[in-house]
Amino acid sequence: MQLDPEQVAVLEELADRKDPNAPSLWDTSPETVRDSVKHMLTYQGEPEAAGVEDQLVPGSVGDVPIRIYTPSNGAIPQGAGLFFIHGGGWVLSDIASYDPLCRHLSNALGAIVVSIDYRRAPETKFPGPVEDCWAVLNYIANNAAKLSIDPNRLAIAGDSAGGNLAAVMTLKAKEHGGPKIAAQVLHVPVTDHNFETESYQDNADGYLLTREFMEWFWHQYLDDPADGDHPYASPLKALDLSGLPPALVQTCAFDPLLDEGRAYARRLDDAGVQVTYTEISGTAHDPMLFFSALPKGRLAIQEAVSFLKTNIG
Repeated sequence: MQLDPEQVAVLEELADRKDPNAPSLWDTSPETVRDSVKHMLTYQGEPEAAGVEDQLVPGSVGDVPIRIYTPSNGAIPQGAGLFFIHGGGWVLSDIASYDPLCRHLSNALGAIVVSIDYRRAPETKFPGPVEDCWAVLNYIANNAAKLSIDPNRLAIAGDSAGGNLAAVMTLKAKEHGGPKIAAQVLHVPVTDHNFETESYQDNADGYLLTREFMEWFWHQYLDDPADGDHPYASPLKALDLSGLPPALVQTCAFDPLLDEGRAYARRLDDAGVQVTYTEISGTAHDPMLFFSALPKGRLAIQEAVSFLKTNIG
C-alpha cells in the first residue's frame, strides 16, 4: 500500500512547519503543543454559512460550553440531531478547531449539530471529559424539543479521542437505560490503552500521529496507567457490547490506531450490533479533520452523512 499523493503533500507541509530545534514532546507543555497545531484548522477550508449559538450546560463540576449548529436553510422542527465530540488526544483542540467541520455536517445532514468543549487533559484527567460529555448528552436529550431535535433521532459522532468518548457514551447510555442514541459514527477512534498492536509497530512514526504522541496523550489523560483498563477509557475492554446503537467505524491504513478500531468493529459485530466498517486506504490519521485538503476525508464525511441519514433520517 502507498500513501495517496494528497496525503503525502499534507504530511510534507506539516513536516516543513516543524521546528527542528524544538524540545522533546515530553519536555513540552500541553499549552505549547496546543498552540503548535492551531494551523491545522486551515485544512478544513472556509467555514460554511450556518446558524451558530454558544451555550453553557451544567456539568458535574461547573458549566460545560457547547456550540449549537443549525443548517443554513433552517432546522426542521423535531428533526434529527447529532452530538459531535472533537478529537485531539483529550489534550488538543476545542470547539473552534472543529467549527468548519461541524458547520459542514449540519448543512450536509440538514440537522442540528451540538459540539462540546469538554475539559481537557492534563488539567482534567480521566474521567473528567467523560463526565462532561455525559452531562451534555443528557442535556440534549432532556431539552430536545427546545433544540428542535427528535429525541428518538439523536446520533453521536467523534473522531480519534472524540470517537473514544462517543463510544463510551453509548456504553454509559446502555448501562443507565438512556438517553437513546440512534446511531454512532466513530472516525479513527481510540478504543484501547495498548501500544503493542501490529499497526502501532508498522505506523509508529512518519504518519502525523505517532506512537510517541499516543503514549504522551494517554500519559496526559490518565492519572494512573491502570485506569486504561476501565471500559470508559478503553471501550474495547468492555465485557459486553451487545445492545449498542448501529455503528459506522472508519479506520485508516497508515494509522497506529488501525488495529484497535478494526478490533472494536469486530467486537460490535460479534455482539450482534449492526456495523459498517471502512478502512480508508492511502491515508494517515484523521482525514476527516483535513477534509478540505484530502479527497478521502470528504469521502469519509459523505459516508458518515449517508449512514446517519439512513439511521436518523
